[in-house]
Amino acid sequence: MAVLVALSTVLATFLGGFLALRSRNRMHLVLGLSAGLLLGLVSLDLIPEVFELSALEVGHVPAVMVMFVVGFLALHILERYSGAHEPHNSQYDDSHEHTHNTTGLIAASAMVIHVFLDGLAIGLAFQVSTALGWIVALAVVAHAFTDGLNTVSMLITAGKWQSRAVMLLIADGVARISGAFLGARIVVNDNVLGLYLALFAGFLIYLATSHILPEAHSSKPSRLTLLSTITGVLIMFAIVNFVHG
Repeated sequence: MAVLVALSTVLATFLGGFLALRSRNRMHLVLGLSAGLLLGLVSLDLIPEVFELSALEVGHVPAVMVMFVVGFLALHILERYSGAHEPHNSQYDDSHEHTHNTTGLIAASAMVIHVFLDGLAIGLAFQVSTALGWIVALAVVAHAFTDGLNTVSMLITAGKWQSRAVMLLIADGVARISGAFLGARIVVNDNVLGLYLALFAGFLIYLATSHILPEAHSSKPSRLTLLSTITGVLIMFAIVNFVHG
């Protein structure tokens, strides 16, 4: 099941890459909605779930929250040194001085590593429950659009996008499916599940707040973009209540 669900996120990645090449007129609304879905998932379902899975503490701090911060900072460091997830068409671009290789191949390759972790999260979430598996998969679909869009866009920036864009989108898909396969097969206890899903929650919050939202508002800041973000949170609220009802 997890592998089949991961396949749907691969299709979303390819769709994001297609939109990067064809049209961005409505992408700010899609990005706003995606950010809302991610925020809703983490705050309304994933964080409560990891507290149920793990009661470990580091000092007097819940270990799951330590892993949440580690996940956030790890992706921030990855972005800082590889250029991955940098908004490709925004006011933030000008303040960064990356070489073509960094903004192109290295950054896109770093994204392939992180989508493997996406797939792993899907597989592990299905071990917790089918409901959590589907909800995590929906969140991965939400940001898979931007993965595809940015992979293609960064390669266009590097000036080498045709064959390499296709190759990296395929690598993206293989990495995500491989991660889901591994996550569904390995046997881990509840504490490990909770810690990894907390790490994954940190990834998602970083993507939503430091990448997707700035990119959504950079080219066409509008009330509609804000409304789409709020709509994403409300949709996730409804989904969480439905699957757990």
